[in-house]
Amino acid sequence: MREPKKSHGINFLENRGKSLVLNKSNKNDVIKILGKPHITSLSSDDTWIYVERLITRGKLIKLGRNVLKTNNVLKLDFNNYGVLIAKKTVSKENMKKVKYDSNQTVNAVKEQSFVSGFLSSLKQKMYGKKKF
Repeated sequence: MREPKKSHGINFLENRGKSLVLNKSNKNDVIKILGKPHITSLSSDDTWIYVERLITRGKLIKLGRNVLKTNNVLKLDFNNYGVLIAKKTVSKENMKKVKYDSNQTVNAVKEQSFVSGFLSSLKQKMYGKKKF
């Protein structure tokens, strides 16, 4: 997956997203400007999602922990002809206002039996404290 080039202090997705015109820009225009989408919708190939995330090292007050500086999402919707009909940008500041669905998807692949979960935790305890 190709990562977009980042400019220091500039919101890449927001600035590039402004050049996309509703009911005029098409999928080819979007690929020229933003590249291939990071995520496409599971239900339709006509919803593309781009993600911009910038993590920096915190200051002395944060004890050098990583700090999320930028977390932006750009969602683009296309019609059957590939023409852009809607775009929405969600930033770190307004991410808390997004309503998420309370339904959960069951993932049978990640479900482990009791024995495999027990052996996995035993393995972590055995190798977790060793210093090499």
